[in-house]
Amino acid sequence: MKITVLILSVLMSLCFMLTGCGGGSQAVNAPDENAFANIVDDEGNTVVLREKPQRIVVLSASFLEPLHEVGGDVVGRPDSKTKMPDYAKNAESIGQVYQIDAEKVVSLKPDLVIANKGMNEKVAKLLNDNSIPTIVMDMKNYDSIKNELRVFAQVTGEKEKAEAIIADMDNRINVTLSKLPKDNSRQKKVAIIHSTAQGLSLQLDGSIAGSISKLIGWENIAGGMTPLDKNPDAAPYSLETLVQQNPDIVFITSMGSIESIKKNMDKEMDANPAWRSVAAVENNLVYYLPQDLFLLSPGIHYPEAVEYMAKLIYPRSFY
Repeated sequence: MKITVLILSVLMSLCFMLTGCGGGSQAVNAPDENAFANIVDDEGNTVVLREKPQRIVVLSASFLEPLHEVGGDVVGRPDSKTKMPDYAKNAESIGQVYQIDAEKVVSLKPDLVIANKGMNEKVAKLLNDNSIPTIVMDMKNYDSIKNELRVFAQVTGEKEKAEAIIADMDNRINVTLSKLPKDNSRQKKVAIIHSTAQGLSLQLDGSIAGSISKLIGWENIAGGMTPLDKNPDAAPYSLETLVQQNPDIVFITSMGSIESIKKNMDKEMDANPAWRSVAAVENNLVYYLPQDLFLLSPGIHYPEAVEYMAKLIYPRSFY
C-alpha cells in the first residue's frame, strides 16, 4: 500500500513530464507493424516499442544477466547481494527488490521497465497507464526462462543471440538427463519445503525447485494440492501430510541463512518421532538447496540447477 501510494503521488506530480519518460514507446492493446518491437509479456499485455530502448530499468536483479547476454544494459536496478554482476554495479540503485523506490524509477526517465510477475504487477500497470512502457516477466520454469530470453532479444534486436543461448541450454539439460537411470529407480517421490520466518510451506510444480524436479521426472507429493491464496506456487504444509505421502527425497529452500534453517530443521526432526518415519529422513536424503539457483531465478544457469539437483540423488552418474 505504501509503495502504491508513493507511486501514485509521484506519477501525478510528474504527469506533465511523462512524454520525456516514454521514449516514443507506449503500451497498447494492438501491435504496430511499423514499431521496433511488439512485445507480449507474461501478463498477456502487448507493449509497443517504437524505437529501441536506450534507458532500461529492471525491478529484479535476476533480469540483469539474461538481458546483458542478448546485448542489453540498464540505467537502474535493485540492490542484490547474490545477483549483481560487475557490469551492473554502476547502474542507479532503485532500492531493495521488495521495496522499490518508485520515485527513483520515474526520475531515471526509462523508456522501458521490466517487472517481475508475482511481485510488481501493480507497479507495472501504473507505469504503463502513464506512458512508461513496462513488461511483466515470469522466470520460474524452463519454458518461461526461454521466453524471457526471446523477449529480451526483441528489446535489443539480437534474436540470433537468444536462440544460440537457448540451443546451448537445451543441449546441456539433455546431456544431464541422458546420464540419469533409465529404470524404475528414477521414479522418486519428492517433497519441496520452503522455510521462512512465517513458517513452512510445500512448493508446487510452478516453483523453481518444483519445475526442476518435474523436468528430471520425479513426482512432487504436493501435486494437486490447493495453492495458498497469496502464493500460487505453494501449498499449506503439514507434517501429517508429509508422513502420509512418505517422500523418498526432501528438498528445502529458504529465504534466510541455510546454516540457520538447517539447524532449526534438524532440531525439529530430532524432536518429533514422526519425522523419523519419513523415508527421506530415515535414509538421510534431505537436502538444502542454494538460493541463487532455487530461490532466485537461475535464468541462463537453469542447466546448472538441473545438474545440481540431479547430482545430489545420482552422484555416480556424473563421475
